[in-house]
Amino acid sequence: MGLLHSKSKQKPEVAPPTTLFLLGAHGDLVKRLLMPALYNLSRDGLLGSGIHIVGVDHNAISDIDFAKKLEDFIRQEASGKVAEGGAEPLDPELWRQLASRISYVQGDFLDDSTYSDMAEKIKDTNTGNAVFYLATAPRFFSEVAKRLGSSGLLEEPDGYFRRVVIEKPFGSDLRSAESLNACLLKVMTEKQIYRIDHYLGKETVQNILVSRFSNGLFEAFWNNHYIDHVQITAAETVGVETRGSFYEHTGALRDMVPNHLFQLLAMIAMEPPAAFGADAVRGEKAKVIGAIRPWSEEEALANSVRGQYTESTIGDKSIAGYREEPNVAADSTTETFVALKVMIDNWRWVGVPFYLRTGKRMSVRDTEIAICFKPAPYAQFRDTDIERLKPNYLKIQIQPNEGMGFDLLAKRPGPTLELESIRLGFAYKDFFEMLPSTGYETLIFDCLAGDQTLFQRADNIENGWRAVQPFLDAWSKNSNVELYKAGEDGPSGADDLLTRDGREWHSIG
Repeated sequence: MGLLHSKSKQKPEVAPPTTLFLLGAHGDLVKRLLMPALYNLSRDGLLGSGIHIVGVDHNAISDIDFAKKLEDFIRQEASGKVAEGGAEPLDPELWRQLASRISYVQGDFLDDSTYSDMAEKIKDTNTGNAVFYLATAPRFFSEVAKRLGSSGLLEEPDGYFRRVVIEKPFGSDLRSAESLNACLLKVMTEKQIYRIDHYLGKETVQNILVSRFSNGLFEAFWNNHYIDHVQITAAETVGVETRGSFYEHTGALRDMVPNHLFQLLAMIAMEPPAAFGADAVRGEKAKVIGAIRPWSEEEALANSVRGQYTESTIGDKSIAGYREEPNVAADSTTETFVALKVMIDNWRWVGVPFYLRTGKRMSVRDTEIAICFKPAPYAQFRDTDIERLKPNYLKIQIQPNEGMGFDLLAKRPGPTLELESIRLGFAYKDFFEMLPSTGYETLIFDCLAGDQTLFQRADNIENGWRAVQPFLDAWSKNSNVELYKAGEDGPSGADDLLTRDGREWHSIG
């Protein structure tokens, strides 16, 4: 299921027998995304009878009740993420088989006895292999890793593997990311660590590399000779809702840029890898993130915009401002929107700005990459009303309407010379059967199969934080935040960021 795998890699058709521990088993991540993804993998025949799922958390619950709780949640709250089995969201027989291999360990993540109980589970399932998925609060990442190491659970017996999956946020700045990496590498090797970014599980994200490197059309103009600039947008219509406590200490920059947006940037800007193995692909991604120009604090302020949504009325619905959300300070300066300009200092991209923006309570839900090409060097439209040609864009739509389109200019039919923008492209749904999914299916299977291609390496993580650290440092001394009404596409300063360069944002939606 992973990216560009050839048959020569002999990737297993079914995941090997493994005990998969879900630490933080009662959290939303497990209920809303991981268990639906595991069900979908079972539906597709990729999880055999050797897969055992073990929830780990402090709440007391029996194995049967834990499995029933997951089933009820999927049926009631996450049915849209699984393929329908007849009139029911879950196929009864398929779920029965999966539920028979679901069990539970009650324990505190900071109690050594919890890890002894987990070791007993591995013996009981007789798989030998184990994956520890840390779906916990970030404050537990280091502590859990230390205890997994001291308990011997990360030792790999002959022929077996032990792996750890870590969710974001992976650190909150460069120093904390380096500290977490150092902690992990004291008790395990890099090949055992799977730093997960669910954006990389999306089909359209993986398709970026396929489109770039399997079509000879693109490589000739994929450089600063032909590309004027690149825009990467991740717009959400939702607010922070119940995540106020988390968001107050995180903000849009930490939440989205060093992981999701930089991963999209890396896919667009990386050099062709020597081969499509994990080390080669991840090496090229780390190089391009490492080539992002380190701004001074003054430059960081000049090349960034911080925004925060305020109350508004959308249709007939009143929308609360960020400062009115639960667990948010009344005078909060946390940003819910950020726009950045970054430069990549390497041979291919020197002089090409990359503009990034992400925000909550924007006009539409839209994640896209818009690549703007330089205008034709000469247009023979002398003595006409056409003074300036519109730029051509290659638009890669990540969500919600997955696909790709190329904006071209064509003559409108009629006696006068009028140009009209048209789009050539495709939508995934028109060519492929798009079964419901969570975006985690590929990533979970790749972890079970031992393929790290879609997972971040330590140097990639640290390079990302190194690139955003100047913004964090500058903002710590200048916490001004521009306001924008809910339903708008960010503050006016975001438009100014491009206008001063003679450019404008590509319209989203």
